[in-house]
Amino acid sequence: MTLIIALLLVPLVILTACFSLEVVAGLRTLPNEHARAASSSSAVIVVPAHDEASILRDRLTALKAAAEGRARILLVADNCADATADIGRRLGIEVIERNDPERRGKGFALDFAREHLMREPPETVPEVVIVIDADCTTDGESLTRLIDRCIASGNPCQAKNIQVPAADSSPAVQLSTFAFFVKNVIRQRGMQRLAGRGHLLGTGMAFPWRIFENAELASGELVEDMKLGQDLAAQGHGSIFVEEAQVSSGAESDRNTLSQRQRWEGGFLRNALRVGPSLLAQAVAKGDRRAIWAAVNLMIPPIALLVVLDIVGIVSAGAIAWLTGTAAWPALVLAALLAIAFMAIALAWRGGGSRYVPLRTLASVPFYLVWKVPLYLGLARTGAPKHWLRTARDD
Repeated sequence: MTLIIALLLVPLVILTACFSLEVVAGLRTLPNEHARAASSSSAVIVVPAHDEASILRDRLTALKAAAEGRARILLVADNCADATADIGRRLGIEVIERNDPERRGKGFALDFAREHLMREPPETVPEVVIVIDADCTTDGESLTRLIDRCIASGNPCQAKNIQVPAADSSPAVQLSTFAFFVKNVIRQRGMQRLAGRGHLLGTGMAFPWRIFENAELASGELVEDMKLGQDLAAQGHGSIFVEEAQVSSGAESDRNTLSQRQRWEGGFLRNALRVGPSLLAQAVAKGDRRAIWAAVNLMIPPIALLVVLDIVGIVSAGAIAWLTGTAAWPALVLAALLAIAFMAIALAWRGGGSRYVPLRTLASVPFYLVWKVPLYLGLARTGAPKHWLRTARDD
């Protein structure tokens, strides 16, 4: 019985240990490898937008100022029923409109933008294509760093992507924002160090034109950015995490945060189960240690889910050991690794996470886990959402 319990806990043991190692590997910032590209380099910023009129004016105004002298902006008004396209035009920004209700999602909007760019004269085709979501902001220096690194490396590049909670945000939103920081900054650093590449995060992405023009963009995947990164890495174009470049967005409300997590975490879990094991098997067969780490990384659950699964595993294994009189060491091993994971998370909080969640809010972690349990039960019962769903915007 002890051996059976140990074997059942092996996946959680491996994933928890790898999560802790990746967080520790990402505590230090990456070396700044900025190299100035030729001043003649050209870039276009593609902004996919679906019914973003409530926030678009301020975001585009700021982006236009940041992009001046660095890149042109192409707004894709995708299946819009509001004034998104009109706002872009009034600001003097190039706008293209797409209407195809049957094929919804960012991947289709990017594919539409690519077709538009490919119809332009060859001399106007950009060297670099940057993707920035309509609800995000950035600055001129970040754009310069991203463009230059993309040209110098010849690979896709990903800027640091963070969420900024409002001062009066609830503990749940603050903790979710902290988890976002761990995933998009700390673990991106660790992934870059351990696997030699990072993940594409959907916004703040930069592609050399030769890669963008051949990429499989038109995807209805819920985590289309993750799939795109996997596909490009398989072709030898692993993305580079450019920490000195940054895009940011405001954190959502409690309701919108939960719906956003349902979409992303559901899509993540479906991708992990469908792709992770096969990629791991291929990497092991090749003896490629970096590819092995990248495959394991794809299967590490989000922080809250990993903690919930570990707690369930520890309690279940401990209860079985107590009822049957068998050895409790499998539960103790997993408990020790969970404690190490908590210490790694604490170090991540000290290493920058305290800007997103104050110390007093950390006492709400148990309530945060309880808050997310219905989400996980729903995913277990019905699976990931089947269709793309845009997160509602708060006024």
